[in-house]
Amino acid sequence: MQQQMRRWRLDRFGKQHLTMETVDIPRPGRGEILVRVAAVSLNYRDKMNIDSGSGGALVTPPLTPASDMAGEVVAVGEEVSRFAGGERVISTFWGGWIDGIWPEHAVALGAPGPGMLAEYVVLHQDWAVAAPAALDDVQASTLPCAGLTAWAALIEHGHLHAGQTVVVQGTGGVALFGLQLALAHGARTIVISGDDAKLERALALGATHGIHRLRQPEWHHVARELTQGRGVDHVLEIAGGDNLDRSLQALRQGGRVSLIGLLGEARVQAASPPLLLGRHVVQGIGVGHRRALEDLVRAADQLALAPVIDEQYGFAQLPQALDHLERGPFGKLVLRLDR
Repeated sequence: MQQQMRRWRLDRFGKQHLTMETVDIPRPGRGEILVRVAAVSLNYRDKMNIDSGSGGALVTPPLTPASDMAGEVVAVGEEVSRFAGGERVISTFWGGWIDGIWPEHAVALGAPGPGMLAEYVVLHQDWAVAAPAALDDVQASTLPCAGLTAWAALIEHGHLHAGQTVVVQGTGGVALFGLQLALAHGARTIVISGDDAKLERALALGATHGIHRLRQPEWHHVARELTQGRGVDHVLEIAGGDNLDRSLQALRQGGRVSLIGLLGEARVQAASPPLLLGRHVVQGIGVGHRRALEDLVRAADQLALAPVIDEQYGFAQLPQALDHLERGPFGKLVLRLDR
């Protein structure tokens, strides 16, 4: 095996300070695995961490960005029992969160935990799961954050079932995973976007309805009309800010809002009466634990889930991929290390 590898490094905040360096390939220690990375999926959190560190607590350079990868185990340390050489794996988003309540010792990969934008990475064996057999490496790399966030919101906590209606805000990675999972479970879907072309693409994927948020800013009224006044069962709240108020007004009594993103403001605000009278559930979603990711992997194999990849970039094209991320992709952006 080669002795050195390429790795992206951020010495100061700002993508202009990203550099590609050549370093020795690390060796796995006790309980660790060495993975040859095949694909790295980018999340908006990665851009926030690179720009200012605002994608998570305790983010300080120098660091290697990105949390989501798929690859192959090429070496294992002592006392490793979960994996063997030659097995395909994906990273977990949270290192150390296996199941149940989030533990304080859990660390988010890609800052402050180890970053995946390297040709080889060392992970504790508990920080990886077997990759889905039905997905290639590019597709599989999109599951740890975006896929699991949608799964945790709709399935793990939301207990989504056939006949329900889900509002999906936007057409990014989490949103389109939410759309696909809702469809796979027999739910109707309403996609909200400010882009006609993206709405058309969402409808082509199977969305039941599309609402243009710029032409119909009071979209919650339209959502209620589309459900004959009953209200929707679940909203994936990705915009944040005062949009939460519209999400609550769109819900049926006892409906659920999964608070996922804050693309607008860092605070959310809403009037009290819709929440009190509607008896709604508002739950924050901070991705999810390893057991839920393993559930998603099994579901991906059984459902023949096909993650939406907007574009694939070469490993050296990280700056271009970040520019695309800022513009807003339709689905996911993935860096391939074979390019």
